[in-house]
Amino acid sequence: MLLERPSWYVLGSLLGLVVVAAFALLNERVGVVGGFADVVERVTGRRPALGWKAWFVIGVVGGGLLFRLIAGAPTVRHGFGWLTRNLDGGLVAVVLVLAGVAIGYGAKAAGGCTSGNGLGGCATGSRASLTATGTFMATAIGVTFLLRAVT
Repeated sequence: MLLERPSWYVLGSLLGLVVVAAFALLNERVGVVGGFADVVERVTGRRPALGWKAWFVIGVVGGGLLFRLIAGAPTVRHGFGWLTRNLDGGLVAVVLVLAGVAIGYGAKAAGGCTSGNGLGGCATGSRASLTATGTFMATAIGVTFLLRAVT
């Protein structure tokens, strides 16, 4: 049914609508780290119920899983590029989990993640978010060029 993922302009437009709706209806910024923190706080008993950001993260993960089930086949055809070409499957999983933990820790320590800064913060004109997002993008572009040069 869904052998190809939707076009970038469709998904980008929908994500933009989510950002605007979060501001208009909740007066809140969209971000994944806050939702993950809500889930952790609920699981550890520090929060009596899940907040809207937790449900946002559950919806992002659940929507991705649902799309994968409806598609019936993987829609990412080339794995994780260099990582899956040069490492065994089990080691790839370990590297991805460790990278995810490092990114999550850094985002929480910095007070926000790439999605929160890039979508919510930039949409409000936050200088800190614009600086952080510019740094994320410059680093990603630089690392991409570096990896292409050495591989």
